[in-house]
Amino acid sequence: MGEVENRFLRVQRGIVHPEGVDGPDPDDPADAPTIYRDEWPRSILNKVESADLPFRWSLNPYQGCEHGCSYCYARPTHEYWGLGAGLDFERVVLVKRDAAALLVKALRSPGWKAEPIMLSGATDPYQPVERRERITRSLLQVMHDHGQPVSVITKNGLILRDLDLLAPMAALRQAQVAISITSLNEDLRRAMEPRTASARVRLKAIAKLSSAGVPVHAMIAPVIPGLNDQEIPALLEAAAQAGARSASYILLRTNGPVHEVFTRWLRTHFPLRAAKVEHLTAETHGGSMSDHRSGRRFKGEGPVAQQIGALFKLMHGRHLHGRSAPPLDSSGFRRPAQGQLDLFQ
Repeated sequence: MGEVENRFLRVQRGIVHPEGVDGPDPDDPADAPTIYRDEWPRSILNKVESADLPFRWSLNPYQGCEHGCSYCYARPTHEYWGLGAGLDFERVVLVKRDAAALLVKALRSPGWKAEPIMLSGATDPYQPVERRERITRSLLQVMHDHGQPVSVITKNGLILRDLDLLAPMAALRQAQVAISITSLNEDLRRAMEPRTASARVRLKAIAKLSSAGVPVHAMIAPVIPGLNDQEIPALLEAAAQAGARSASYILLRTNGPVHEVFTRWLRTHFPLRAAKVEHLTAETHGGSMSDHRSGRRFKGEGPVAQQIGALFKLMHGRHLHGRSAPPLDSSGFRRPAQGQLDLFQ
């Protein structure tokens, strides 16, 4: 994955990768190793001002993501840190080591009303670095200890490590999990999401979480017309068989620098299908692959989007009819006492 220009900087900085648009070889850890950089933000909770999203608060223990998904909508967030949305996003990961202490501080605020928090929003909380840093686990421990409701979204099986926290929270309706799954075709998955868990591992995570009483939502995202949209029936069937209680989908859109990153990747890996995929995707967003329009950007419009929506609705009804997850419950929230920040010093 080559770097793309940061719109906000006159002088660009980041990783130079001369080999081409593919980026580092995922089988060779010595090739463009990931740089981890400590960041010390003043606050950790982000207020979400989007009518398209079902949550008001999100929390990101990291910025940037090692997964290397070319379509990732969060890539532009790296530009605000003075980095690039291309290879920098994958290979310069910002680590928020005091995230748990900042969360305690936020929960202790008299104005905090224990609304559910989404973990994460602009990164995967279980990307590879979490295995070592355990920042996501420390955040879940704070939420567990104080009855703070949380939804977690990931595409990695590492979430099973924290089942000891998630299961008792779920029993009190304080935890839900969304597992993102995009393809059952491993060749496509390896090309599209080179440093993520396989579909088999993700389905296993759905099954184990569900068996432990944790409600799991299957997130079919992104649906890419002409690339993985035909897999919707199989994906929903597999998720339902694993125990998912609900599912949804989001159509691909490539806002800002994501467009250059994704189309480079597409034309490199699927040169014979690239023009068709780009045309179909643009058709679902009013003629452009970019779409900022609230209320339409996630599901699109036009005949192609309608066909995808109808197929999803039909298959959802066939495989997930009658299933649902209870809403998260904030009634058990216990505000942290003064002095608990000392635990994280």
